[in-house]
Formats: sequence, C-alpha cells, structure tokens
Amino acid sequence: MSALNTRVSLLALACAVSSYSAMAEDSSLTNPSISAVLDGYYQTGDRPMAEREEGFGLGETELALSANIDEMFYGKVTAVIELEDGETELNLEEAFIQTLALPNGLSVRAGRFLSDIGYLNNQHKHTDSFTERPAVYRAFLGNHYFDDGIRLSYVAPTDLYWTMGVEAFGGDSLRAADEHGERDFDDVGVYTALTKIGGDIGIESSWQLGFSYLRNENGLAYAEEHEDEEETADEHAEHSHSASYTGENTYIADFVYKWAPNGNYKYQNLTLSGEYFRVTDIFGEEPGHVDEVDDMDDHEISDDYHEGWYLSSVYQFSPSWSAGLRYGQIDTFEIHEDHLDPQKLKETEFSLAWHSSHFSTVRLQYTHQTGTNFDGFEDDNIFTLQYVMSLGAHGAHQF
Repeated sequence: MSALNTRVSLLALACAVSSYSAMAEDSSLTNPSISAVLDGYYQTGDRPMAEREEGFGLGETELALSANIDEMFYGKVTAVIELEDGETELNLEEAFIQTLALPNGLSVRAGRFLSDIGYLNNQHKHTDSFTERPAVYRAFLGNHYFDDGIRLSYVAPTDLYWTMGVEAFGGDSLRAADEHGERDFDDVGVYTALTKIGGDIGIESSWQLGFSYLRNENGLAYAEEHEDEEETADEHAEHSHSASYTGENTYIADFVYKWAPNGNYKYQNLTLSGEYFRVTDIFGEEPGHVDEVDDMDDHEISDDYHEGWYLSSVYQFSPSWSAGLRYGQIDTFEIHEDHLDPQKLKETEFSLAWHSSHFSTVRLQYTHQTGTNFDGFEDDNIFTLQYVMSLGAHGAHQF
C-alpha cells in the first residue's frame, strides 16, 4: 500500500511539474511579484494634518501584487492596512492596468493609482527619506493623492528625457467641505496636465524639472458660517486621506538633482529636491449663504490663495548611513464669520537613517514645528523613531 501511495505521489508531482512547464512556455503568463512593507514608530508629539500620532503606532502596512498580464498589459494591486481611532482599516491604494505595447511612446493607465503630479506624489511613502510627507502635501493632497481614473502618457523621442501626461479622476478626496450636505458635486471632478524633463550632467549627476496643473471642479469652498473652534481643531487633527485645503486651480513646480561619485549610487550619493504649490480660486459665495459674508470685501474671497513649498537634501555618506535635512512651510486661509484668518505652518526636519540592507531602514527624526492660527497645535519639538522593512520583491525606486 505504501508503494502504491509513493507511485501516486510521484505521478501527481510529475503532473504538477508538467503543468507548470506548460504554463511557463506560455509567454502571456508570468510569475507575479509579491511584497509587503512593515512600518512602525514611536513619536513624542502630534503634527498638523499628519498620519502619525503621539506614542507607539503603526504606519501603513503595504501588501502589493504586480505582474505582466500578457505582452499587452501590466497590472498591479496595492492594499494598505492602517490604524485609525484604534480600529484596523484595509484601504485599496492601487488597482490598475497599464498598456505595454502602444506605439509612438504612448501608454494608458486605468483604475486606481497615484497621480503623477509633482515629484513625490507618484512614489510610495515607504521610499521617503523622512517619516511624513511635507506639510504642503498633507494640506493640499491629503498626504498623497491616489484616485480612480485614467491617464494618457507620452514619452517624446528626444535626447533629453521628456514626458507629458493628462489625467482624469473622480476627485472625492479633493472635494471642498460640504457642511450642509447640499452640494451637487461633479462625478469626474479632477483633471491634471503635467510635463517632466530631465537629463544627465556628465556621468555623476542627473536632474529633472516638472510642472503640473490640477483643475478641481469641486474644490471651491463657499463662504459660510463655520463650526466652533473646538470642532475646527478636531477637523485638523483627524487622520484622513482627504485634502484639508482646496481650490479650483493648483499649480506645482518641482525639481530634483542627484549626484554620485562615478555614477555609483550604492556607496555614496546626494539628492536635492524641492516643490512649490499655489492653490488659487479657493473661496466663493454660495447662493443662500451670501448674507453671512456681507461684511467681507469681494477681493478677500477672490484674490487670496493657499501656497506652500519645501526644500530637501539627503546625503548617503556610506552604504549603511544617510542623513536628511528638510524645511517647508504653508500659508493658508480659513473663513471665520466675516473675515479670513491667515495661517502659517513651518517645519524643520532632520533625519538620520541606518540601512542594514536595501530592504530595511531604521530612522531617527527630529522635527521643529511652529504654527500660527492652527487650532489645537502648539510650537513643538518632536522626535520620531521609525522602522521600515520590506519583504519579498522590491522594485527599483522612482527617480
């Protein structure tokens, strides 16, 4: 009986190997890349509009699956597990297909994906050199903007790298506040246009410039009576992927410069980057609520704008150690009864990271924050100890 079982087992194994070999010969089938990213931290304070809270906590635990579907399409799914108000939530961050064989440098991506606007937005947060995105991202893009939509991209046949793209999204996370639940939002609310150009300087340096425009059909905030101060503070403290400040038009300029001796980034490299955001047409007068802002000058509503920027420098001075310095600030407005209250937030951040390998990072970060008119937050010095560990396939990072 044992001999019979052995023959049956060997037969099953032979069938399995034969079946696998048959699939492997089919060029339309590939082995998917599967990965997970673990993110944990301890932090000594809270930051405005940030995802990490004071104390021990988990950042985003990311699970990803990707593969070429066949010779024509590529697909990827990324799920994020995170804690909010003590409860575990599963969010789908990416679920898209992308063409692989369109002619003339064209490609199409459809589904849920990260918008390609700006420099940082199309990169997953675990690749960042700091524990949080800059304040300008947290304020205007809800940390990082991903959405359901479609993108058309074009890479020009030029000596310099030059790409252009247009996108259309639902835009739910970028909608302006609807305190009365009376607004009729557009189903396709966000349109973007972007271009990026870059190249090499010798063998040791490379650069890239980018310009992006985002049109938010649902971004206009109406000048209406706001909630009391305590509720407003809770609104800014709440963990959310939605933008805290919106407008109809957002303009973004970004740059990045990278250097490595002899072009070898493994042992030593320097990255300088920065972005500037300007959000215009942020307030309007809604029919039925105009009487609440009779005393506000028309130019106060139409001419003011949100803006923000950051500059970052990250130097990897050995294969195992890197240090980063970043400064950023945002200047925003909120309506309180018959006037606009200006707000300002400044952040200076220093990080020191130890990389045991390409798959693991332990980071210590110091943040000095100062703010004006951000209810519920005070000037503070915050320390964060973070680990980021990658399991499984780990693709190349964005430029």
